[in-house]
Amino acid sequence: MTGAVPDVRPTWGEVDLGAVRANTRRLASLADPAALLAVVKADGYGHGAVPVARAALEAGASWLGVALVEEGTALRAAGIEAPVLVLSEPPAGAAPVVVDAGLTPVVYTEPGIEALAKAVADRTADPLPVHLKVDTGMHRVGCAPDEAADLVAAVTARPELRLEGICTHFAVADEPDRPETRAQLDEFCRLVADLERAGTRPPLVHAANSAGLLQFPDARFDLVRVGIALYGVAPGPTPSAVPLDPALSLRARVTYVKSLPAGARVSYGLRYALERPGTVATVPVGYADGVPRNLGLLGGEVLLHGRRYPIAGAVTMDQLMVDVGEDDVEAGDEVVLLGTQDGEAITAEEWADRLGIIAYEVVTGIGPRVPRRYVG
Repeated sequence: MTGAVPDVRPTWGEVDLGAVRANTRRLASLADPAALLAVVKADGYGHGAVPVARAALEAGASWLGVALVEEGTALRAAGIEAPVLVLSEPPAGAAPVVVDAGLTPVVYTEPGIEALAKAVADRTADPLPVHLKVDTGMHRVGCAPDEAADLVAAVTARPELRLEGICTHFAVADEPDRPETRAQLDEFCRLVADLERAGTRPPLVHAANSAGLLQFPDARFDLVRVGIALYGVAPGPTPSAVPLDPALSLRARVTYVKSLPAGARVSYGLRYALERPGTVATVPVGYADGVPRNLGLLGGEVLLHGRRYPIAGAVTMDQLMVDVGEDDVEAGDEVVLLGTQDGEAITAEEWADRLGIIAYEVVTGIGPRVPRRYVG
């Protein structure tokens, strides 16, 4: 939140950059001797791309990763000079921006390669490093393995470009018992070996995401691309090989307290009924901020005074209600929706389990109306 008006609603996301640094150090140590790329797309998974990028670089990351060209230029505008990999091939019209900002694009089509080469030539710039992305089974983006040699030739034929890397992306590394990751890895290794025999071995070969780093040691190669684990969230149901400290908490303060009789129904739809006389506390955060409307209806809770209390009924757009029973609560008391309070914790994984989603959706869903405060 920026501008002349201060943040006056008592709701905030607290981002612990000390946790980001600690996670980065642990993950970099696990990856060693491979270098670590910190993925800061989607505004650092909702944590703030620039502060997270700086913290990760301070703690041992060598690269940054983004999804969009504009995410990369935002890092450059903040004065960050580390290598930035754009994880999908940029649109042709964005090629001049990529060159001007010194970003490193992924490529996988001849038109994309040509657009980048032309942008370099038009600017008489130094050769631009690019990474070829190969689709080994995710089927989202990337060239087919049997197209890779021709695209390598297309890159090396252009003096404006330099083939710095080759990469792929795993579809189910967060489910380590499934055979598809091993099949993808085998396919990728065969391709890299074929290119080496033909005289091409880029300096950076990379495949592992967070789950790949944690579950498949032979997928680490020269570089690992760490996303969700950087933020202290496990990339799947299997316990992490290293401790991870959650970096984001969502906090607010009670704004209103009301006593209600037994049987009173609360919130839109009136689907939550008080079993006995008690108190309902209103908290100024809602689904427009990233707290899903059904969280309370599915058993979601908050922390108040270090204890768990149920969210009463549907979360509304800007507020939610909490059933505190007969306990004493006052306006101004701190409420924790995600994070810890007096030794009790509510995690993004807990929300995800209740909602039938993944924890990535939880942290990236905390919206821009929620100001971020940085500690650590």
